[in-house]
Order: sequence, then structure tokens, then C-alpha cells
Amino acid sequence: MNYLKATDLLPDDLLKEVQRYIQGELIYIPSRPSERRRWGESSGAALYYLIRNEEIRARFSERVPIDELSEQYGLSVDRIKKIVY
Repeated sequence: MNYLKATDLLPDDLLKEVQRYIQGELIYIPSRPSERRRWGESSGAALYYLIRNEEIRARFSERVPIDELSEQYGLSVDRIKKIVY
């Protein structure tokens, strides 16, 4: 994370208003909610797990035993149960 100087970014009147509440301290300003991405959207992890879990459910519906699914996907039996149930 890079730190930016408020004096370089904010108009004087806004800077003075912020200084009324906090002076000389670090402050975190979060992104606007509309610009936030959900977990895994940037890296593709969310899509990977969605597809994997759909495959597990499909194989389970084809009567593949839970312990076999556990071995194949490298997941615990309890995790497979959470996915299919």
C-alpha cells in the first residue's frame, strides 16, 4: 500500500474539514461499495470452486461414493458432505 499526501490530493476546504476530526494520524479510506469486487473475482478462484463443486454434485448424483470423491478431489469427507448436502 502506498501512502499519499492529503495536501496533494484534497482541496483545501475538504482537508480542513478532515483535520477537524483527525490530525497527523493515519486514516484508511475504503473503496466505494460499487467498486469492490467479491472474493475470488480477480484471481478466478471463485469460478474455479464453483465449477469444482458443481462437478462434485454431478458425480454424487451419479452415485459416486463420498469417500471416492474425497480421494479424487483431495478434500475431507466432511467437506464433500457440505458441498453435496
